[in-house]
Amino acid sequence: MITVDQVRRVALALPRTSEHLIRDRVKFRVGAIVYAAFSRDETVLGFAFPKEERAGLVASEPAKFHLPGESDLRFNWVQAWTAALDEAEMTELVVDAWRMVVPKRVAAAHLG
Repeated sequence: MITVDQVRRVALALPRTSEHLIRDRVKFRVGAIVYAAFSRDETVLGFAFPKEERAGLVASEPAKFHLPGESDLRFNWVQAWTAALDEAEMTELVVDAWRMVVPKRVAAAHLG
């Protein structure tokens, strides 16, 4: 199970990331673009993910991943149960989500 503090350590180490508390939800963003966010009860982590790949991700592990609500399907977004994630998997998901929202040169400079 992952926690907000674990995600915070990963996210805030990524360039241009800022943390915000919006309507009792912890969100991590670059500029105005949110790339990771928790549900109010912190049992769900939402993260940026390519639309064309999300059905495959959800189908591969439906006990771990699920689609967002219908109103959010227009976004590049997937959700995961925090209890089903380990720290290594969360780190990969958060870094990949961040990479989607920063300029390629920023990601390349940070990740090498």
